Amino acid sequence: MAVSLTACGTETKSDAGSKATPATSTTPAAATPAAPAATTAAAPANAPVKLSIYTNHFDDDTSKPYDYAVAELKKEMPNIEVTLVPGLQDNGQKIKTQMATGDLPDIIDTNWDIMQIGSKSNNILTLDDAPETAQFKKDLNKGNEAKLIAPDGHVYGYPYAGTEFIILYYNKKLFAEAGIEAPIKTIDQLKDAAKKFNAKGIIPLAIFSKEKWIGNALLQGFMTREESKGYGALNGAAETPEALKLAAKQVEELQKAGLFAKNATQTNYDQASSLFYQGKAAMFINGQWEIPSSQKNLGDNVEFMNFPAKDEATYEKAKFAMNGAGGPGGFAVSAKTKNKEAAIKVAAFMARKYAEYKYTQVGTPIVSIKVDKPITAQVPAMLSRLGKEVIPNITSFATVQNDTNVNLSIDDNSQNLIVAGFTADQFVTNLNKSLKK
Repeated sequence: MAVSLTACGTETKSDAGSKATPATSTTPAAATPAAPAATTAAAPANAPVKLSIYTNHFDDDTSKPYDYAVAELKKEMPNIEVTLVPGLQDNGQKIKTQMATGDLPDIIDTNWDIMQIGSKSNNILTLDDAPETAQFKKDLNKGNEAKLIAPDGHVYGYPYAGTEFIILYYNKKLFAEAGIEAPIKTIDQLKDAAKKFNAKGIIPLAIFSKEKWIGNALLQGFMTREESKGYGALNGAAETPEALKLAAKQVEELQKAGLFAKNATQTNYDQASSLFYQGKAAMFINGQWEIPSSQKNLGDNVEFMNFPAKDEATYEKAKFAMNGAGGPGGFAVSAKTKNKEAAIKVAAFMARKYAEYKYTQVGTPIVSIKVDKPITAQVPAMLSRLGKEVIPNITSFATVQNDTNVNLSIDDNSQNLIVAGFTADQFVTNLNKSLKK
C-alpha cells in the first residue's frame, strides 16, 4: 500500500523510496540485461537447499508476514531451509555495501531504487523468463502491473504489497486537549497546531528522519496537493517544478514553526513510533501499513488524515491524490546465488504468502496478488475506513521518478529540510544540479 513513501512509495518501511540507473523509461523493453535468470541447472527437487533472505523483521507489520510465510514454506518445500538476515533501518545502505562487495543474501526484499542499482551492477537477476513470473502476471490484482513490471519493461522482483501510500496519523485525545480541529486542511493550520503542541511540551509530529526516505515522502505529500504526479513530474525536467519549490518552502516554514523534534534526523522508526504510541507526540507520518500497529497501541484515540494544502479549496480538490506510487518492489534474487532456480521459486512463494497473511490476517485490501482465502482478522476501524472512504475515492497516485541520482538528491536534501538553517532555496539549487547532469 512509503513510504517510501515514497515510501514512499515505497514497499518496506526502512528501504522504501522510502525512493546510476540502467532502468529508465528510455531503455528499450526488449533489451536483455546482464545476469539472466535461468542459466544454472536445477538441483534435484528433494535436495536440501539453504537460502538466506534479507527482509525487515522489527515489528508486527514486518515480522508476522515473514514468520507466516516461512511456516508455509516448510509445508510446501520441506527441503528448503531459509535463514533470516534482518533488515536495518539504514535507508538501504547495508544492501548497497553488499552489492559493492558481492556478498548479497540469496533473496532481497527491496525497492525500485535498489533494483536499478542491482541490475546495473549485475547483482540481481532479471526474472522475465522465469515460470514464476508468468504465473505472477496472471494472478496480479488489477492496477498492480507497475508493482511487478519495471518502467524498462523487465521484472526484477515479486511484490506482495499493492500500491501503498503515506498518510498522517494523529492522537485524537491530544488534539481535543489542545483545542485543535481535525483533519488539518491547510499549512497555516498545521503551523498553528505545531505552536500549540510545543507550548504544551508535546512533539507535534514524530518522524523517523534518520531514514531519508520518510522526509522524501513527507515532501512529496505536500507536492501532491499541487501536482498529482509527485516526483514523477521530474522525469525529463531540466529544473525543479513550481509544485516542488512550494512544497520545499512549506517544509521549511513548518520546521521553523517547530513541527519536528530537534533530533528528528537522529530518530529511527522504533523511537518515533514509541513517541507517538506513548502520547509524547501528537502526530506521526508513515504508510497505511502503520494502521494495525497504531490501532493496537492507541485504540480509539488514533485516526489518520490526508496531507494539508496551501488553502482549503486546494485541499478539497486534491485530498484524494495519494502520496504513493506503484513502483516495482518485493523479493529480488541475487545473481550470485548458488541455487538460482530454488531462490526464484522461494522469492515468488514468499511474496504470495506475505500477501496472503496481510489480506487474511490483517484485513488489508492493498495486496499485489489475488488471495483465494477469506479474511479471518478483526479489521481495525481505520482500515475499514480506508476501504470504504478512501480507496473508492482515490483520484490518482504519484508516479515513479526514474533517475536514481535525482532520487538521491531528494533523499539528502529533504532530510536537510528537517534541520534548522537549511532553506528551500538550497534544496532547489542542489536538486537543479542533479536534474542537469
